[in-house]
Amino acid sequence: MLLKNLALGAVCAASGALASDSSSSGSSLPPIEVAGNKFFYSNNGSQFYIKGIAYQADTVNGSAGDNINDPLADYSTCSRDIPYLKKLDTNVVRVYAVNNTLDHSKCMEALAENDIYVIADLSVPGKSIDRTDPQWNVELYERYTGVVDSFANYTNVLGFFAGNEVTNNASNTEASTFVKAAVRDVKKYISDKNYRKIPVGYSSNDDEDTRVAMADYFSCGDTDVKADFYGINMYEWCGDSNFQTSGYKARTQDFKNLSIPIFFSEYGCNAVKPRKFSEVQTLYGDNMTDVWSGGIVYMYFEEDNGYGLVSVDNNNVKTLSDFDNLSSQMAQIKPSIAKNSSYTASSTSLSCPATQKYWHANTDLPPTPSKDLCGCMHDSLSCVVNTDKIDEDHYGDLFGYVCSKVDCGGITANSTSGKYGSYSFCSAEEQLSFVLNLYYQKNGKSSSACDFKGSASLQKASTKSGCSPVLSQIGSSGTGSASSSVSGLYSSNSSSKPSSKKSGDNGGDSSSSSSSSSSSSTASAKEKNLALGSKASLSQVILSFVATLGVVAGAGFAMA
Repeated sequence: MLLKNLALGAVCAASGALASDSSSSGSSLPPIEVAGNKFFYSNNGSQFYIKGIAYQADTVNGSAGDNINDPLADYSTCSRDIPYLKKLDTNVVRVYAVNNTLDHSKCMEALAENDIYVIADLSVPGKSIDRTDPQWNVELYERYTGVVDSFANYTNVLGFFAGNEVTNNASNTEASTFVKAAVRDVKKYISDKNYRKIPVGYSSNDDEDTRVAMADYFSCGDTDVKADFYGINMYEWCGDSNFQTSGYKARTQDFKNLSIPIFFSEYGCNAVKPRKFSEVQTLYGDNMTDVWSGGIVYMYFEEDNGYGLVSVDNNNVKTLSDFDNLSSQMAQIKPSIAKNSSYTASSTSLSCPATQKYWHANTDLPPTPSKDLCGCMHDSLSCVVNTDKIDEDHYGDLFGYVCSKVDCGGITANSTSGKYGSYSFCSAEEQLSFVLNLYYQKNGKSSSACDFKGSASLQKASTKSGCSPVLSQIGSSGTGSASSSVSGLYSSNSSSKPSSKKSGDNGGDSSSSSSSSSSSSTASAKEKNLALGSKASLSQVILSFVATLGVVAGAGFAMA
């Protein structure tokens, strides 16, 4: 297949050779590999720069189910748009939410035929790590690994984002521990499944107080823990600017020692219209390419926020002035191309950031979620939630009362101290059953201690083979650690129920707190496609109820 309008000299030649041998499958493109702070084509070692477009129509009215507007599952749409993406010299599209129940093969193959890679966010509205309620639980683990299963066999998947702007200022840096745990566990899952080594990274906002510490946090540690790449949603260059006054020089200095690839996971401030995209020449120029690996323009579809490159009406695509300006700028870039064989990384490791005024995330991460462990625990209990009498919306009073009477450390997570209960990733129902059982035992196993006006009931405790050693090591309080694990005991339709609780979005309406002139522009960019409300978190419930409402909440459940 002939390549059109590619401007990266050496990469262009390499891609052309590959394209001539390609077949109509996702395997037609060589995987992109990470070495040091750069991306490389796996087949010939030429450096790969991201020339990306955010490609997803508004999903604000979507859900975790079938209503997600998944651009990779609609061949009529993606095949319509690919010629326009090619005119922009696009080699990467970013999608923010995918529907795992749909078939993506036709779009993925069409993208591969046109030398376009994909970076997919693992989350979806309703199933993502919420900065106000940070958790890394069984439900999210199954969602994230489900995306991996759906896309692992396409070699034009460049990588996955395990989070987007989850921490967006100094008030919620603790949430980053849960995202880094997700990075760790998704990487291990990819390895355990014998998939190819697909990079897993994180997309951050550009907050002046946390930007450096956060990049260091996700880049530090052992290879099996740290992110493989790092993106920043960057809106500092607005209108006519330059390398120095835009803030690009300062940001390049900030991240010059980063040991993993870094790129703009979104860019294209629209505070000045039309966008000239003069920053493109700087981003792919000599001042930045030692540190940065390109960027992803926000965004393809025109919506209310005014960031679109094209408008679509009744399936008719109309290019906008921003499209023409970006196309002209991309046609002129000629970044230097490194070769993996002769490249030596200037930095291979990085110290984790110390706790300070603006950074509080512990390097000790939450445990890996285990559906089987939660199932073992729940079946071993005698006193459990009576789901016929109470639903999750009303768990708060029970948590508040019981956790004022027993130690709930086995189900809580403190990412500042780095202390996590062994069941902190279980569903709300399983966690409430666990502490109800503690209360029941503390009160002499009296039947009245497992009633709570019908909200709890007794069951016959049981322990499957393989559960006992692990439960014994963890201990009755749930705060111990197990040297062994359990697996394969509980299927998706077993009695171990995933939480029905919907975690809030990981960055739906978040915006940069940068001191740049684009802060308002960034805010409008984030009012886009991933915002849903969330219920109060378990940790919030326990802290607030134990501290102030425990006695009052307990009054309704007082024992005779």
